[in-house]
Amino acid sequence: MIGLLGRKKGMSSVYNKDGKNTAVTVLEVGPCPVIQVKTMKNDKYNALQLAFEPIRLKLANKPKTGHFEKANKKPHRVLAEFKDFDGDYKTGDILSIDLFKPGDKIHVTGISKGCGFAGVIKRHNFTRPNQSHGTHEAFRGPGSIGNASYPARVWPGKRMPGRMGNDRITIKNLDVIKVDSEKGLMIVKGAVPGAPGGLLRIRKVG
Repeated sequence: MIGLLGRKKGMSSVYNKDGKNTAVTVLEVGPCPVIQVKTMKNDKYNALQLAFEPIRLKLANKPKTGHFEKANKKPHRVLAEFKDFDGDYKTGDILSIDLFKPGDKIHVTGISKGCGFAGVIKRHNFTRPNQSHGTHEAFRGPGSIGNASYPARVWPGKRMPGRMGNDRITIKNLDVIKVDSEKGLMIVKGAVPGAPGGLLRIRKVG
């Protein structure tokens, strides 16, 4: 599956041909050099290892520097693999945003915004109990979480307070509206996971 690495720049809106205002997300995509080609013969699977965002040499340790020197490339901040990559590529090739065009469908994977420890109202959309005079309930608490007699335990999967967000999420079948090859920017319909500046894996469908 064809894919590249990128970052979320932010959200905006555009008007389509019918004059309807549509929410869009601006992505900065590539360029991504091919650092290693994984083959079925040597690695038991087919994949391309791509890099993203070059960094200064002093910021990379010796193992990372040596790995990039094999491909005659400077160290990069991010390394990621894309399995079953369509096309014939070799180490050192540069993959750019030109792999995508308007009208394509893409899957975008990223890390959602972290909200820290959250209660059941924020995390699971619970509602508060009646706050009339005389109530002794915890207004933002979850209420009863189990039975006293049987099974005398809390069932697995019970919706409880806990860490919210900061999860790996994939949004599927987003429409590519515009591609700017000169600036390396792509506009897609809808929202993608994460905050502006977050790292994204962008894969082309089909």
